[in-house]
Amino acid sequence: MTQMNLMRLSDLSRDNMYDNAGVYNPSGNTAYGYNNEKIGTVRDALVDPGSGRIRYLILDVGGWFSSKEVVVPVGDARFDDNGVYFDSLTKDQVRDLEEYRYDQTYTDTNFQQTNERVLRAADTDETTYRERAYRTPDRLQLLEERLIVNKERFRAGAVEIGKHVETRQEQVNVGLQREEVVIERHPVTEARPVEGAVLGAASETVRVDLEAERANVGKQAYVVEEVEIGKRTVTDTQTVTETVGREVLDVNKTGEVRLQDGDTTTSTTLTDTDRNNGRR
Repeated sequence: MTQMNLMRLSDLSRDNMYDNAGVYNPSGNTAYGYNNEKIGTVRDALVDPGSGRIRYLILDVGGWFSSKEVVVPVGDARFDDNGVYFDSLTKDQVRDLEEYRYDQTYTDTNFQQTNERVLRAADTDETTYRERAYRTPDRLQLLEERLIVNKERFRAGAVEIGKHVETRQEQVNVGLQREEVVIERHPVTEARPVEGAVLGAASETVRVDLEAERANVGKQAYVVEEVEIGKRTVTDTQTVTETVGREVLDVNKTGEVRLQDGDTTTSTTLTDTDRNNGRR
């Protein structure tokens, strides 16, 4: 069998040597070992340059003040949304693994013998281990579109507040006093004589001044209302509608096949092609 030199997944992506759509990239995920103990971080992967299929994972297992990268066959890994799990890998095994070197050549059929002895259990033969360790997982990612709504502020309008003068007719009832002449005449019962004759006597006039009140109308301004001007923020709910799409898994089965969904394995005999949306 012809050996093929493997390349780092990051190098392939950087050099645009393949279309990475649909290829699973585990870089950046936390790596967990035996008993879900954190052992490091997945930094990169060694892949088949023709297909992009992962053969080894490159783990950074160094501490706070040190850095050490090792390679582990992808078949030893279990992928989860929360990270990458190596259920049988202990910290002691990680410590004993040879350090990965960028300038070292890795192929799809060979692996450092020292590392293989460290990772292979004592009761596991070489053939069985390699069948499991070098089995490349297929991971198809289903995409779903979701609406992302952003908000922006804009000038929705303006309000101008001022004042002007309007007039109206107003009537006020005012009580005004005035003086009137009162003339009282009293007949004299017993007449009294006076000197002189009536004819030829001098005329007498009595003058009485009368006073009265009159209304002088003036105007005075009063504060009858105060207006305070400010702004407040209110929230209105607006419903926006847009069409989104999501990818649905299509499984085509022909003949007698075995499908494994999680921990459940079913065996089915089919005569026609069965398309099952969303079923793995």
